[in-house]
Amino acid sequence: MSSSYGIRDWAAPAALAVGTAAVGYLVYRSLFCKDKCCKSMVNPEIQKDNPKVVHAFDMEDLGDKAVYCRCWRSKKFPFCDGAHTKHNEETGDNVGPLIIKKKES
Repeated sequence: MSSSYGIRDWAAPAALAVGTAAVGYLVYRSLFCKDKCCKSMVNPEIQKDNPKVVHAFDMEDLGDKAVYCRCWRSKKFPFCDGAHTKHNEETGDNVGPLIIKKKES
């Protein structure tokens, strides 16, 4: 009694396993990955023609308090307009603004 397996004996199960793995991966990416864990650009539209977006302010010009955007979604960038709230709801992120204020004496 000889047990000999040919390519036809294992090709179909192997193809089924590979196909199942591929479909499983695509389902995982579409259902669970979203923008919560996948790499994506932080800056969607601000000064895209510049190689690097940089803002500098003198401390004396800040006044008593300044609130800066860290989600890159503000329409008043670099200042915060509360756009992080919608961003956080859509992505599951927890980003908030950078608040700089003078020390209270």
